[in-house]
Amino acid sequence: MSALPDYLPVLVQIVLAAAMGVGIIVASHIFGARARHNPIKDSAYECGVPVSGKVHPRFSVKFFVTALLFILFDIEVVFLLPWTFIYREFLASGVPVLAPALCFIGLLVFGLLYEVKKGALDWER
Repeated sequence: MSALPDYLPVLVQIVLAAAMGVGIIVASHIFGARARHNPIKDSAYECGVPVSGKVHPRFSVKFFVTALLFILFDIEVVFLLPWTFIYREFLASGVPVLAPALCFIGLLVFGLLYEVKKGALDWER
């Protein structure tokens, strides 16, 4: 009664995952941006037109703030989805879920109003 046949698929999967990880890292070091004296990698190319200006332009902090706020509110809305799916089950069980959900939505609205008041979404500023 050996347990090895039971765990053999798991062992094979662990070995394959480790080999793939090491293989990807090795390929990245050989063919990636760290490869020196590669005429294809060292040449600047953008849609067949020579690059004008800086290769990596600087973005405004407003762009990153807006992106972070979008991600924040997107994740908070994702937290509301499970609540909407099991709302009926909670009501059938007698669990009060409307007050906490309204507090959560109120907190989201308060955060959005605070951002608008502080000008976080104002691109002209």
